[in-house]
Amino acid sequence: MYQTDQYEGMLAETVMYPGHQGQLINAYFARPLGAGPFPGLVVIHHLPGWDEWYRETTRKFAHHGYLAFSPNLYYRDGHGAPEDVAAKVRAAGGVADDQVMGDVAGALDYLRSLPYCSGKVGVFGTCSGGRHAFLAACRVKGFAAAVDCWGGRVVMSKDELTPKQPVAPVDYIADLSCPLLGIFGEEDQSPTPEQVDLLEQALKQHGKSYEFHRYPNAGHGFFYHNRANYRQAQAVDGWEKLFAFLARYLKNA
Repeated sequence: MYQTDQYEGMLAETVMYPGHQGQLINAYFARPLGAGPFPGLVVIHHLPGWDEWYRETTRKFAHHGYLAFSPNLYYRDGHGAPEDVAAKVRAAGGVADDQVMGDVAGALDYLRSLPYCSGKVGVFGTCSGGRHAFLAACRVKGFAAAVDCWGGRVVMSKDELTPKQPVAPVDYIADLSCPLLGIFGEEDQSPTPEQVDLLEQALKQHGKSYEFHRYPNAGHGFFYHNRANYRQAQAVDGWEKLFAFLARYLKNA
């Protein structure tokens, strides 16, 4: 709990680190100042790119006591305005799942190597980043908690599979290695409520630890305060549940 007489400081900067296959890429890293130890959080950006909302969100997690590390998954696709780079990536069919998992695994290793990291690291993402967060919790060992905010294409039909996304993330569910928080809008079309139901059924079938919250009168991306799909009451409640979940598994466990 924040106290008005406490010392508070933060460092936020762009860093380079070894991602997939050891390739150097950049990331935005925000952390509280002090000896710690602090839990870590890999913050996976959405399909619209490595944008300002993700900078703000990375700093938000640092304000709440996390070493927040947001890799630039589009680094290899060139640089420029986030929306321009994202358009280029989208036109190319997105980033390959294997490459993203390599970048996320490198981020996990980076955080755990820091002397002021507690060793407990979670993974968070929205939209395509929510899908990647779920996938990382299944395929990258070492995460202590995962947050999937409205990640589409977790449940996929066979005709939706592509060379870059050759396996539906839900098919890895037996390997889910940490508790999962899911936050969804009931008016979303990616994922649809029916797809969320299928994911929940699979989680129950495999005996996984999870917590889902579904919000009425909210669609895709309802946390995004800079967009028309923002829903203030649902977003405030979602953030409260999200921070309670992270504290339970990364700070208090």
